[in-house]
This record gives sequence, C-alpha cells and structure tokens, in this order.
Amino acid sequence: MKRAIVLGSIVVTCALAAAWTTVTAQQPAAGRGGGAPGGGVGMIQKAGGNVYWIPGAGGNTAAYVTSKGVVLVDTKLANNGQAILDQVRTVTDKPITHIINTHTHGDHNGSNVFFPVSVEIVAHENTAKNMQKMEAFQQAANKHGLPDRTYKDRLTLLQGDEAIDLFYFGRAHTDGDTFVLFRSSRVLHTGDAFANRGQPNIDLNNGGSGIEYPDTLVKAASTIKNYDTIIAGHNNGLLKPEDLANQAEFTRLMLNKAREAVKAGKTPEEAMKEFQSTLPAKFADYNLAPGRGGPGGAFVALFQELKQTGK
Repeated sequence: MKRAIVLGSIVVTCALAAAWTTVTAQQPAAGRGGGAPGGGVGMIQKAGGNVYWIPGAGGNTAAYVTSKGVVLVDTKLANNGQAILDQVRTVTDKPITHIINTHTHGDHNGSNVFFPVSVEIVAHENTAKNMQKMEAFQQAANKHGLPDRTYKDRLTLLQGDEAIDLFYFGRAHTDGDTFVLFRSSRVLHTGDAFANRGQPNIDLNNGGSGIEYPDTLVKAASTIKNYDTIIAGHNNGLLKPEDLANQAEFTRLMLNKAREAVKAGKTPEEAMKEFQSTLPAKFADYNLAPGRGGPGGAFVALFQELKQTGK
C-alpha cells in the first residue's frame, strides 16, 4: 500500500489530536512507564549492537540501523515523528525503511502518519484489524498509517546478519502483541506484552486476556533465545531475559489470586490488598501502584474476564 506523503509535510488536525486523546486515555497511567522529564521524547540510547532505544512520549521506540536504512519499532503518541527522527539523526543519516508496530494502541503507532511513502509498516494480523477500527485512522488522509504487511505466527524481515524475527505467541495485552528480536544485536523488544516489571495492562476491548497472559509470556520466554537485552514497552531502563521469565511467573500469581478471590466473593480491591501482602520477596519492587482500574488495578479486568468466561 503506497502512502503518498512527504516526510514532515503532515499537519495533524485538531480532530486527529482529539482522536488520539481518546485513544491514549486508555493507556497506562503515569508512573507505569519510562519517559523524558515532562513527558517528551527522551534522548536516544544504545541498547546493544546496532539497536538504539528512545524513551518518552508513549511507548519505548527502538531504532535499528541496517546497511540500507533504519527500522523503527513503535512510533509513540501522535505529533512525535519529527522528534523521533531528530534522535535517530544523531546516530545515522540513513532513511527510515520500516516501522514495526507491536500492537494497536495510539501511544505506539500515533506517529506512523509522519513517515514517508517508502516506509513499510508491519504488524500482526490482529493488530492490523484493531488499528483499522481506531478513530484516528478513519480519515482517508490518515490510512497510510495502517500496516502494509501482516503475519500470523512468525515473520522474518531482512536477511543474513540483519535479520529481524517477529513472533506472536497468543493473547496478552491485546490479541496482536508482537515480540521483536534483533538477532545479531541480541536485543528483544517486547512491546506492552511486557511493559515493565509489574501488573499487566489487560485490554479486553482489543482482545487482551489475563487468563492467557501467563501462558503467552511463558511461550515467549521459552521460545526466544540468544538475546541479552530487553526493551520493554514502558520501562525506564533496559531489562534482562530473566525479567521476562519473572514477569510470566508474576502474572500467573495474579491470575491465581484473582481466581481465588472471585470464588470467595471478594472484590478486586480486596484481591489487590491480599496480593500485595503475600507477594514473594523477589517481586517486592514490582509496580502495583494505582492506575488503570484504580485500587483494584489489573484485578478489575481479571475479574471481568473470569466472570464472563467462567474459567
């Protein structure tokens, strides 16, 4: 799908900004993610090999410098395309060739529309469907920000030492979460399937599942090999492979507590309080601060799904 736009020529209208405001109101609350002071785009930093990461203004962006250009993973909130490009330009003058969107949310695909016709946008097939429903992409002038290429279970972009592997392991944050492995640089971008070390964000409206979440993370942790560093969706710093395995265990504990609490007729808030008091020491620094779902946190979505499915 050709996207007939010129880099930097897009003027985002008030209507589009309002649309993204609606979308981003559904994103993680402040304190759950990394970012620059004041919420702007942060300074580009080395992650490993030829992979860099850019925090702030939404989800963490990865920038992979190849022989022919730069592959971006996620483009943050709307109106940040130039800021992303400015950071990339501090390490390379090569053109942006691809964008990989890890999932459907506007804080990860909001600046897709900034980039030129030559850029190929890639996402999981479910994410493509979810993005087509987003208000921001309903305008004909913005449809160039939708994925050009999709995949079902696994896709390899580029070749040889520059190969990038995209994996889908099942429902978690949404029903289209992509894990991105930069082989030669030994860096993994997890999107919001693993946003940070803490309670998961379960977007039931976009196919997410707290019931399937632990299994999805276990599959990712056991399948993806040969990497040293993780760029998580919203974490303030880089993480390690063991952090992904620990997050899988953590989400399993939350699910088990939710099932126990639902059976006992308790509220999400009561479940959260009990969960915090019985959490193993290894998870003492995990983020359980009130945010989405209020004091009940992720237990609100877990309770809803458990009651709806009877599982």
